[in-house]
Amino acid sequence: MADILLLTLKVFSATGGIEKVCRIAGKALHEYAIEHHTTISVLSMHDEQKHAYGNPYFPNEMFIGYGVNKAGFILDAIRRGRKANVVILSHINLLVVGRAIKMLSPSTKVIMFAHGIEVWGSLSRRKTNMLRFCDMMLAVSHFTRDSLIAMHGIEKEKTMVLNNALDPFLPLHKPSEYYLDLRKRYNIPENVYVIFTLTRLSAKEKYKGYDNVVKALAQISCDRDDVFYLIGGSYDEKEKASLDNEIENLGIRGKVFLTGFLPDHELAEHFNLADLYVMPSKKEGFGIVFIEAMYYGLPVIAGNQDGSVDALLNGELGTLVDPDDIQALKLAILAKLNNLEASKPNKEKLIEHFSYEVYKTKINGLLKEMLRQ
Repeated sequence: MADILLLTLKVFSATGGIEKVCRIAGKALHEYAIEHHTTISVLSMHDEQKHAYGNPYFPNEMFIGYGVNKAGFILDAIRRGRKANVVILSHINLLVVGRAIKMLSPSTKVIMFAHGIEVWGSLSRRKTNMLRFCDMMLAVSHFTRDSLIAMHGIEKEKTMVLNNALDPFLPLHKPSEYYLDLRKRYNIPENVYVIFTLTRLSAKEKYKGYDNVVKALAQISCDRDDVFYLIGGSYDEKEKASLDNEIENLGIRGKVFLTGFLPDHELAEHFNLADLYVMPSKKEGFGIVFIEAMYYGLPVIAGNQDGSVDALLNGELGTLVDPDDIQALKLAILAKLNNLEASKPNKEKLIEHFSYEVYKTKINGLLKEMLRQ
């Protein structure tokens, strides 16, 4: 039975930020297990077993996907967890399982990832009580950690900031012909600037700030005609219709392009196509996409009211703005476009803080500390 158990909702069957965290954490835990002669298992509630085949992060043998068998996952997780030294919950929705393990095996260390919005607001008394039974909570940003402490009374000593990391398997830059093809796909003229945002567009989650970028672009377009906006990511039809209507009313139709879902293998080309990454969000737990954009050399603008502050190192790697201040957003965009070369992020500083190796070192330190207690 595993000495370390990572419990997840999804790892390979979705492409969101939390799934990226699970993949990278799984790799770091696997390498820790090899170095310290222990074992690890990764259990996923919703993935099927086949989803792990051929993945580069960790061996298929340490992964179990339960597909639609939710009850099987819960029973197996509790059975395995009570015999493990450390159990890591990838999401607050796994707290019930973690609490059951802790009741059956008080000596097992239970650690939970806190990503962002799911722990910022009010929680039921039951869920708050379960939170307090965790031995450690890994907050992906200082904003999230501060929210855990302020909103739920979690002891500071039971929290640790573990910023998300760059995926060690991010593809490298591709030759220019790849993103020249993208210009043709989206009918973007040559010799114009491209602003890029990568996010899901949802009528239920209107906090990413792309609507304010559209408003800022409308103001910019009054003075210059060489700035286009590319929004990558899946969307629901209600939000697309609303955004299309806004674009039409602002008179910038033909300057804003919605790509729809982008597979992982196309992300590098889209980052390379862009000149500037902008996402003035208000409810971002950390924002892996910010450090990915900077990895590809893009200047970045983010909001100053959420976990984005960590991703930009309090403004050292990019520009932080009030996400609701359209004028400030417009001026920040123009300042970047007018001096792109000087606006590029410090790659050495990016790697110093957000590389996989730095992340792995922090995971190793945490596990050593937990297992000493």
